[in-house]
Amino acid sequence: MKVDLFNQKNEKTGTLDLPDAVFGVEWNPDLVHQALTVQVANRRKVLANTKDRSEVSGGGRKPWRQKGTGRARHGSTRSPLWRGGGITFGPIKERNFSRKINKKMKQLAILGIISKKLGEQEIKIIDTLELKDRKTKNLANLAKNFISSKESLLLIPAKENKNIYSAARNLAKVGALSPESLNVYDLLKYQKVLLDQGAVESIVKHYKI
Repeated sequence: MKVDLFNQKNEKTGTLDLPDAVFGVEWNPDLVHQALTVQVANRRKVLANTKDRSEVSGGGRKPWRQKGTGRARHGSTRSPLWRGGGITFGPIKERNFSRKINKKMKQLAILGIISKKLGEQEIKIIDTLELKDRKTKNLANLAKNFISSKESLLLIPAKENKNIYSAARNLAKVGALSPESLNVYDLLKYQKVLLDQGAVESIVKHYKI
């Protein structure tokens, strides 16, 4: 598969051959959905937590005697019937939302998204993707060469580039990932992708099925 190669000014500089085994993977929406739901579930944290009657404090003594008071009988103020008592069937912190997916299925989902975006001209390969400083303004100007104000952009540099990662954190519609950290969620979240030519080799090596 031949694709165009661009510079950071969005000017065509040549062409590049890409292996079909990695960049020509068939789109499988069901597999992508499965991989996405697994990733989102594994990110989920347990926040809600309640205590049942065995965990709340107090209630060790019977509130009043069984008979003779005219009031309903009670054995403990920990009862769910009491204010401040235990909660019945409430959420607990021991819940586990994690799910699993096979490594090969996850890779196929990632490559399927990349192949689809490449076919729809939503991925552009750059001969060199770099930023000489951490200024957000410089990265914003780079992004303007490839996207409109309503679009979002994911940058994939060839190697660890702290300048790009630092500047991208300050832009709401720009993100940055290493080739080895690609995931279904971020590839779907961002409309356009800028891929460093050197990152192509890393993707082929890391995700080849």
